[in-house]
Amino acid sequence: MPVRGEETRLEAAELGAELGERATLVQFSSAFCQPCRATRRTLADVAAMVDGVAHIEIDAEARLGLVRALGIAATPTVLVLDATGRVVRRATGQPRKADVIAALGAAV
Repeated sequence: MPVRGEETRLEAAELGAELGERATLVQFSSAFCQPCRATRRTLADVAAMVDGVAHIEIDAEARLGLVRALGIAATPTVLVLDATGRVVRRATGQPRKADVIAALGAAV
């Protein structure tokens, strides 16, 4: 994984799941995070609506090395990856469905 400040690319092996054909929504969550539950529903809905888009949820507490490497400071944090795994958008907090769909535009 590149150093922060360089282009960040993530692979299926790092994420523990396959990337989407067109884009991937990566959600960092924690067990007692109420907004994480709503974010999970929103991202799953968008992934179901848009062909080739995958949603991967990562337990931040279980993957502290990845959290530190990516500079994740709060949950939920969502990364939008393009088909090659390049991070094209990043947001913290509970997203609105329209914002997620708009962010996917940068990836597909």
